[in-house]
Amino acid sequence: MTALEIGGEALPQERKIVTEIPGPKSRELEARRKSAVATGVGSSLPAYVVAAGGAILKDVDGNQLIDLGSGIAVTTAGNSNARVVENAKAQIEAFTHTCFMVNPYESYVEVAEALNRLTPGDHEKRTVLLNSGAEAVENAVKIARAHTGRDAVVVFDHAYHGRTNLTMAMTAKAAPYKAGFGPFAGEVYRAPMSYPFRDNDAAGTKLSGEDAAKRVITMIEKQIGSEYVAAIVIEPIQGEGGFIVPAEGFLPTLVEYAREKGIVFVADEVQAGFARTGKMFASEWEGIVPDLITTAKGIAGGLPLSAVTGRAEIMDSVGPGRLGGTYGGNPTACAAALGAIAAYEEDGLADRAGHIGEIIVDRLTKLQSKYPEVGDIRGRGAMIAAEFVEHDSIEPNADLVKKIADYCAKNGVLVLTTGTFSNILRFLPPLTISDELLHDAFDVIEAGLAELLPA
Repeated sequence: MTALEIGGEALPQERKIVTEIPGPKSRELEARRKSAVATGVGSSLPAYVVAAGGAILKDVDGNQLIDLGSGIAVTTAGNSNARVVENAKAQIEAFTHTCFMVNPYESYVEVAEALNRLTPGDHEKRTVLLNSGAEAVENAVKIARAHTGRDAVVVFDHAYHGRTNLTMAMTAKAAPYKAGFGPFAGEVYRAPMSYPFRDNDAAGTKLSGEDAAKRVITMIEKQIGSEYVAAIVIEPIQGEGGFIVPAEGFLPTLVEYAREKGIVFVADEVQAGFARTGKMFASEWEGIVPDLITTAKGIAGGLPLSAVTGRAEIMDSVGPGRLGGTYGGNPTACAAALGAIAAYEEDGLADRAGHIGEIIVDRLTKLQSKYPEVGDIRGRGAMIAAEFVEHDSIEPNADLVKKIADYCAKNGVLVLTTGTFSNILRFLPPLTISDELLHDAFDVIEAGLAELLPA
């Protein structure tokens, strides 16, 4: 067992149950919340956190939960990572804000330099810093449209790109993200995603990546016209859609097509980026080089920051004053990002992600051999999902997933659900989690399945 210094107290890296979860103090806070916070803001587990470090969340009742969600892939370098905290503290003591568009500062430039260096491809690049993943995606579309003089944007089934009007249009799932919030931005077209677990042709044969890409290309040519398409925007591994890893060859075929037709290829790496998949960026797994790449979540260790990084000639096609925002590239977030990036590079976290993934896949594979309801196991590195189905079929089993998540929560393990059909458990542990703690979490998951699916 190790301990991290969090706010002056040692937070042991161990699961501890003191009360029922959520406990009485959390329930009191939840009652206050209902009269103060908008109903539309939900929480997966209303156990109110007072401290967090590494892979442990400590709630107001003294319970310590194993965090397998990382704030949805945000605290990838570990909650309250020492490098992040030290940098952020120093920056706050120096100054909190100037607005980079008014008085610039070095840390913004340093983050841009790091992203230009780390993102795929050795071409000349430029970066703009923003606040959220949705804002990054919106700006990527703006840049692509300005560069090409075209309007159409192609996105995919099961995609998630954000909650703004444009990114809701780009997102596939209606509830809870889109229902009742229209009308949405126009000139957004949805193409079929490569989904190996469910992607069979009429004869029941798995569709290859190349053939799945040709299906997309045919749709673009026949329904839109490539000469009108500004951008193809895709998550190299889909996040909220269920950690869908497209079949090999799908992404390279689309990149080649985009290059041929003058379409800007945008990789949305908001959830998959920054060592999460065992490489710094998920695009690297198939050797693709996006024209633009959007990042957020793990970029700054818990502080709000996002970016669009891309080819210099595309990024610089937008003139001065047309990109930015009051808080974009906030100095404290930039300082935190430099700490997080140092952790990824200097602490071997990409390799650690690969090791974590091996443990998760091994544990899930053993469960799959016992429970056919574990229909599919997929992902890369420490971004792994288990898709649950009805017994002896591939019908989605959302009810079982909810019950597993509830069981885990009551026993001190935070897991996240996801997927178009809400039938997927996703695992996004901090890359600093110990093997011991990870196995403890999966012991709880195993116990939950044994209780819910007795032999």
